[in-house]
Amino acid sequence: MSELYLLRHAKAVPQEEGGPDRDRPLEQRGRRAAQAVAQWIAEHGVNPQLVLCSPSLRTRQTLDIVATAFPRPPQILIEDELYLAAARELLARLRRVPAETGSVMLVGHNPGFQELAVYLSEVVSGPLVARLGGFPTGALATFQIEVAWAALARKRARLVALAAPKELMRGLD
Repeated sequence: MSELYLLRHAKAVPQEEGGPDRDRPLEQRGRRAAQAVAQWIAEHGVNPQLVLCSPSLRTRQTLDIVATAFPRPPQILIEDELYLAAARELLARLRRVPAETGSVMLVGHNPGFQELAVYLSEVVSGPLVARLGGFPTGALATFQIEVAWAALARKRARLVALAAPKELMRGLD
């Protein structure tokens, strides 16, 4: 069985007029949210072998924060094709993951992440899936997959956890 982690970047500053979207950094609340997710990662032993990350500043900053919680350093690839990728592009990339890779974390953006999560989930309703609505910024969805990466398809993954910063940070603000 393999594990797939979808980590949406944490809250970024609004896009400045005329400034490139790729260069938007995390805002302070986004940094705190990523730290809360990092704590959840440490508590739950999340340890991806491979991390595939969008090249945007906000995704790289989110990864920098959460990676401090990994028990062992994973292979990290920053890939241009993941920037604002649609679900079909994310799925195509996952299908190219080497078969021997037991766990993968994607770090990226909506709406592609929400679409991919719903597409992969074998359950289309229920409390966890309902919480995917909008796939909140900074959220980490954990899936178990019993097929090879190359065979990943609709309803072939089981959503087992969703760590959303809003819930993790209650009472911390």
